[in-house]
Formats: sequence, structure tokens, C-alpha cells
Amino acid sequence: MNPIKVTGLSKSFGKKTVLTDINLTIEPNTIYGLLGRNGAGKSTLLNLITNRLPIATGTVTIDGTPLANNDALLNRIYMMSEANLYPPRLRVSEIFKLTAQMYQGFDAAYADELVAKFELDPQTRFNKLSTGYRSVMKLIIALAVDVDYVFLDEPTLGLDANHRQLFYEELIDSYAKTPRSFVISTHLIEEIANVIERVFVIQDHQLLVNDTTENVLQEGYAVTGPAKEVQTYTADLNVIGQESLGNLLVHYVYGQLDDQREIPDTVTVSHIDLQKLFIYLTSQGGHREI
Repeated sequence: MNPIKVTGLSKSFGKKTVLTDINLTIEPNTIYGLLGRNGAGKSTLLNLITNRLPIATGTVTIDGTPLANNDALLNRIYMMSEANLYPPRLRVSEIFKLTAQMYQGFDAAYADELVAKFELDPQTRFNKLSTGYRSVMKLIIALAVDVDYVFLDEPTLGLDANHRQLFYEELIDSYAKTPRSFVISTHLIEEIANVIERVFVIQDHQLLVNDTTENVLQEGYAVTGPAKEVQTYTADLNVIGQESLGNLLVHYVYGQLDDQREIPDTVTVSHIDLQKLFIYLTSQGGHREI
């Protein structure tokens, strides 16, 4: 499967702009994290890519061919979302059979294995499932379908800590055995930081970050020390946020540090985790130069 290329994608609902000129590439056999604050446009982007919303401006293509209304290409893509699109009276086992008819190569044996691990009753009707077990059922389908691209929009909605951990373990194991691309949109950044290989961050309707997780983490710093020394050291650097801790000041910096600038003995410089970096990158009024 060739990469999915998103070019010049914009979307508005009436007078409300949701996305502006989004350009990105989703490579085969890669796990992505799609991050953004509530209302940033993450779900809209996924719905546009997967043909659930019509595209007015821009293109989504594979090898130059638009995905829109192309059944052959769309059959190689699966999207899990919060939307409940299944007939409410169908049992879980019947939904699996229906999915197998739509996606040739659905791994029914693996689905049964996951049903047992997640303790999901396959005879329960969809409308009788709790929010968490609806997510479990959808995740089982997402892992068992034979496709090249899997889009997961808030996949752990309603899941308890044990089920979330089990999902991440199964995702990694499934990816290792059958490589394909996953794009995970979630607010639980800390939980997926060690799973994702690349990061997309949407802010102010635009793509703010598009890089490997390793590179993003390498460019996020906490500079801590007495206020005057910290302010002097971080002058002209890309300070995206700050915190005061008693007599200490912390400046959060994103980007390259000045290797020629000496670090005072009273100042420490350390890397920050992906969640804290995301918080300050997307804070309203924050200073950002990406």
C-alpha cells in the first residue's frame, strides 16, 4: 500500500473554520498520534480522510488517486469512532459476522481470542453494552480487520485502566505480527507516548507539529533555576510556557538551545514528557514558533 497524502485540506461548517490548509503524509506501517485540544479538528480530519465527510477544499489520495468514493481503496481503511453506527438490536457476534462480510480477511479467530481476553459477552446486544464495552467491541474489530490503515478516534473511551493497558499490549503485538498503519487520536497522551512513532499536533485549525516522537521529545526542555538566571539563559529562545515553584522559575522551551550559551551552575536543563510538551504547545496565548 502506498502512503496516504493529504494536500491543502480545509474544512468549514457554515462560518466556522475547523481546518485550514492541512498537508501531511501517512506512511505505511507506522503508528501515529494525532493530538489536539477539544474542538481542534481531529475528528473532522479523520472523517475527511476516511470519506465520512465530503471534501470541498484539498485532496486525500493514494498514489495520486482520490480516496473519495473509491470503494477499492476505502476497503483497505478502517475507522473506529465514537459514533455508534451499528443496528442497536444486533448481538456482538452478529456484528462480527457483518464486519466479515464487509472486510474480506477479517480474523474471526483473533476476534474470539480478544473477546475472551476483554471478557466481552458476544451474545449481548449492542444497545445493552456499556460505553466501555462498546469501545472494546469496536477495538476488537479494528484489530481483527485485514486493512492497511486503521484510524482510531478516542479508542479508549469508557475503558478502565486494565482494559486500556490490555488494548495497548494487543495493539503492539498485532502491529509486530502484521505491520500496518495506525493513527490514534486521543487525550490520554501519557499512555500512548511510548507507542506512537510519529506525532501530528493540530492547533488553531492548522498542523502545528509533524515529526517523529523522538525528535519532538528531543526538542522539549525544562529550564529550572532562580528567575533572573533562567530569564537570562532563555532570552531569545522559543519559550512556550512557564511555572513558578517558590523561588524557582521554570521556562519550557521548544526548539534548539544555543550551544554557545553557558548554562549557569544554578540552572538545570532537562527534557520534558510528551504530555507536558503538548499542554504548553497548545496553550492559548503561548509563544510558539514551530
